[in-house]
Amino acid sequence: MQTNKVILPMKTIGIIGGGQLGRMMAIAAKYMGYQVAVLDPTPNCPAAQVADCQITAAYDDMGGIQKLTDISDVVTYEFENVDLNAAAYIEQTGKLPQGTYALEITQNREKEKSIMREADLPVPANKVVRDSEMCKRTLENISLPAVIKTIRGGYDGKGQLKINTNDDIKAACEFSDQHDICIIEQWIPFDKEISVVFTRGQSGEIMFFPISENEHKDHILYKTTVPASISAAVQQKALDAAGKLAGKMNITGTFAIEMFVKGDAIYLNEMAPRPHNSGHYTIEACTISQFEQHIRAICGLPLMPIERLRPAVMVNILGNDVETALNVLPDMRHGFLHLYGKEAVKPKRKMGHMTFIADTLDEAKQQLAVYEEAKQ
Repeated sequence: MQTNKVILPMKTIGIIGGGQLGRMMAIAAKYMGYQVAVLDPTPNCPAAQVADCQITAAYDDMGGIQKLTDISDVVTYEFENVDLNAAAYIEQTGKLPQGTYALEITQNREKEKSIMREADLPVPANKVVRDSEMCKRTLENISLPAVIKTIRGGYDGKGQLKINTNDDIKAACEFSDQHDICIIEQWIPFDKEISVVFTRGQSGEIMFFPISENEHKDHILYKTTVPASISAAVQQKALDAAGKLAGKMNITGTFAIEMFVKGDAIYLNEMAPRPHNSGHYTIEACTISQFEQHIRAICGLPLMPIERLRPAVMVNILGNDVETALNVLPDMRHGFLHLYGKEAVKPKRKMGHMTFIADTLDEAKQQLAVYEEAKQ
């Protein structure tokens, strides 16, 4: 049940999840004049630091979920692993414009691939396996390299294993037994990876942010560059695919789809039913950020037209980078620094990001080079 009512500023937006995405959602909402309530099990989590109140409870704590729902006029989430029973409860109250369907799909890689195929969209060859025997048989009939992933969970390289040669099959079978149901996907020797980030309103209107090009290190997003160096044909294919999927899934809010590009072909990889790391550049480089556009969508407001103001390069700041980033900051003339307020600094944990913008992409890359050189 969803009423599609307009939620005006001064009302309360509830956010499930208190990490950096929730924090940036909350900041956008506060700028617009909304009150913000956050549910997260960690006291003083990043989003709670900029919100009006925090409900300290587990994500599947129905008492906490009910309290968040009661005090909020609309509810959203910052990650896809929201408890589906909790989401269904909020949806029944008419306070979850995003609904539960997108969560159900994006929580399960098998369902992701199925809906992409149903929409006649290109995906890497894949097969679900339920034990080591199925895993072995599948790998005997698929071209290597391939990758085996858990059906649920996993991010930033967690929950997956690349299979380069026959020597890796044993480890893949062990992985399969350890994680129950898995999916094996053919490895695409792609030229580049891109992200299509868009926001879809409750009326069905859709606004696309400029397509970004991504570079990973150790399976973690390291750098996002905008505009992506892709052909007009690839750009149109990517936008058409995203629009088709958005309509089929009846998306509301900001949504991201990662895609591989090989020549003029695209292959859809994974989806995220919320703002995305590769869309952080929009805060400084576009007329509206992915976060503010998301707030407008879930509150029933019309979406704003999107224009890229300047080329941009965004880099993540991981735990190992925080000290050096702070040390070079007094001498840095360029770069917008965002630290997320996480208390525990861990080597590969995303602690913040920095965005460089300039009149040309080459100039933005030069600004990044100064930063990277100073870090060494």
